[in-house]
Amino acid sequence: MAWWTEWWIWAAAAIVLAVLEVFVPAYLFLGFAGGAAIIAGLFWFGGPFAAWMAATLPVTLLAFAVVSLAAWLVLRKSLGVQRGQVKTFDHDIND
Repeated sequence: MAWWTEWWIWAAAAIVLAVLEVFVPAYLFLGFAGGAAIIAGLFWFGGPFAAWMAATLPVTLLAFAVVSLAAWLVLRKSLGVQRGQVKTFDHDIND
C-alpha cells in the first residue's frame, strides 16, 4: 500500500495545515486543511471513489486540489467579504 493512500497521513496534514492557518490568518491554509480532511475521510471510509483516487499519486493530488479549491470557495463565500459590504472612510485619520 502506498503512503499517499493512508488516511492518517492526510488527517495529520489537515491538522498541520489548520495549525499553520493560526499563524498565517488569511484563510489561505484553511481550504487546504479542509481538502486534506475530506481526502482523509474518503480514504478512511473507502468505496469506489477512494479506490479510483488511490490509483496513482497524480490522481490523488488532483483530487486533493479540486476538493481544496471547493473547500476554499465555500469558506470564501461564508467567511469572506459579503456583497454590498464596502468599507468607506468619511474622515482622514490625520485631521
